[in-house]
Amino acid sequence: MRDLRIRYFAGAAQAAGTHEAVIAVTEGESLADLAARLGLGNDRLAKVLAVSSFVVDGVVTTDRAVLVGTAQAIDVLPPFAGG
Repeated sequence: MRDLRIRYFAGAAQAAGTHEAVIAVTEGESLADLAARLGLGNDRLAKVLAVSSFVVDGVVTTDRAVLVGTAQAIDVLPPFAGG
């Protein structure tokens, strides 16, 4: 296990109640696994995570199969409104 920094932006930060968290992850953990864990007990955050994009060590992805066990940081980017 190792620590992973999660940064929440916009509506994700509001739903999480924080802008940043550090959690322990395992080597074989996927982004889908991580999102499920982050949303446990927080339905509002779970809904935001379901439609968010993620930046894993500087690379934007919506692929929930990406392994995050060796990542240093993940940014959670909910859909943004505007024009």
